[in-house]
Amino acid sequence: MSARKVAIIGDHFMLPDMFQRALAGLPAPQATETRSLQLQWPDVPMREGDCGGGVSEYVGDPDEVARFIGDAEILINHLAPVTRAMLEQLPDLKFIVITRGGPVNMDLKALAQKSIAVASTPGRNASAVAEFAVGMILTETRRIRAGHEGLRRGQWRGDLYRADSVGDELADLSVGIIGYGKIGAHLARLLRPFNCRLLAADPHVDISNDAVRQVSQRTLLAESDIVVLAARVTAETAGMIGAGQLQRMKKTALLVNVARGPLVDYGALYEALAKNTIAAAVLDTFSVEPPAPDWPLLQLPNVTLTPHIAGASRRTIKIAAECAAEEVRRYLAGEPPLNPVIHP
Repeated sequence: MSARKVAIIGDHFMLPDMFQRALAGLPAPQATETRSLQLQWPDVPMREGDCGGGVSEYVGDPDEVARFIGDAEILINHLAPVTRAMLEQLPDLKFIVITRGGPVNMDLKALAQKSIAVASTPGRNASAVAEFAVGMILTETRRIRAGHEGLRRGQWRGDLYRADSVGDELADLSVGIIGYGKIGAHLARLLRPFNCRLLAADPHVDISNDAVRQVSQRTLLAESDIVVLAARVTAETAGMIGAGQLQRMKKTALLVNVARGPLVDYGALYEALAKNTIAAAVLDTFSVEPPAPDWPLLQLPNVTLTPHIAGASRRTIKIAAECAAEEVRRYLAGEPPLNPVIHP
């Protein structure tokens, strides 16, 4: 029997070589023939516009990507587009593993109509994002950013030792986590040794954990000293943090967004931070990426911003490659996917 053909499309983060090594290390039931393409992201930004079927946030020209996939039966994909028009050129394609959080770069409706199975690698960056969130919380609560920025300006911030401006220890604070999926649950585990009070709001999860108190979002916003967003973007959650929600938070509260930008009304957040409705914010994601150089939030002193790097770790790549390889093994063995997105 001839080898089953696998096309791997990665980039400078999801390195194709990592996926090839992961595939080579599995006891595959049938021989595979792999080829790989490395796109230029993140050195080249993602395209935001819709290129058909709702496909957005992608990298690469659809026609060029289709030519590369060619007669492959299996595709491991990170950010390349997969459109309805492309599928007309890919009659041999039967199975795709997508290695990003949300498959917005693929036309899922067209894939389902073509009976092309799709699996994902959920949780590949859960530990990375949760660890990043802890780091950013400590950066703010222990005044690390303030001290650092002062020294860079030639200021010795001795005032940070004043009782009215010192930082707080997590043991004295309540941390509320909105969204209790893999990232939220992992964040709660990391925070337990700090002995902080943990709250979580997620209507889709039954949190059976004595260390975490499940509450409504309204209660969480009112009682938390730190609010961490770890929810997925859906029609239900888009814009979930607006002016009304910010008003419910404590004036001393910190908002941390390590999820996605569209969860937050950033205009309302600017107003809340400028008027000290809340104390500070840490933002890793934005509604438009990258934000414009004159974006108002960049000018505020009580905001810490990072360029969407919470999930950027070597371990994330390793986990994604291992999960993708296992999904390919299962497909070749005739087994159902572990993490189906489309399972014809």
